[in-house]
Amino acid sequence: MLDVVVIGAGPAGASAALLTAKAGKKTLVLDNDKTVTKRAWVENHYGVMEISGPDLVEIGKQQVTKFGGEIAQATVTNISKVGEGFKVETDNGEYEAKHIIVATGFLVDLAEKAGLTTKPGTEPRVKTILDVDAEGKTNVDGIWAAGTVAGVSVHTIVTAGDGARVAINVISVLNGERYVDHDVLKA
Repeated sequence: MLDVVVIGAGPAGASAALLTAKAGKKTLVLDNDKTVTKRAWVENHYGVMEISGPDLVEIGKQQVTKFGGEIAQATVTNISKVGEGFKVETDNGEYEAKHIIVATGFLVDLAEKAGLTTKPGTEPRVKTILDVDAEGKTNVDGIWAAGTVAGVSVHTIVTAGDGARVAINVISVLNGERYVDHDVLKA
């Protein structure tokens, strides 16, 4: 069983998966390659002068795999509770995980099918979002949401930060204590 399945490899999903993989958690990202970030040109991302959306997404995926996370091209069709975790069904196989992070951008159909509570969105052009608490938890224990689908601003820097925030909370639950990830320069 995987520790975490992340649905979506845009900035929120890849950022979440980067941190869970780096923390040593068995992480799988399921991506249908439909992120709106692939249409973006980004000049407002801290630490990056400018980058195309496709390049940003590709670098995010490379960061995930650098730390042992896996990425599979698949469209998730269903999420269901099984035992101590969840079964994630896709058009390319099934997976089991202890925790799920939904990072599907503007798309809530899958989440609604899985029984997650939604509410009206507040961002322009975002009709519906998942109803999450301050930690990113949905109404189903073990399913979390990050990024635009969780109601944060559509800006890549914001969704990436939200994915990281939610991942830290998931890792903390898995570890049973608050997790911190700080790298330092080697002298």
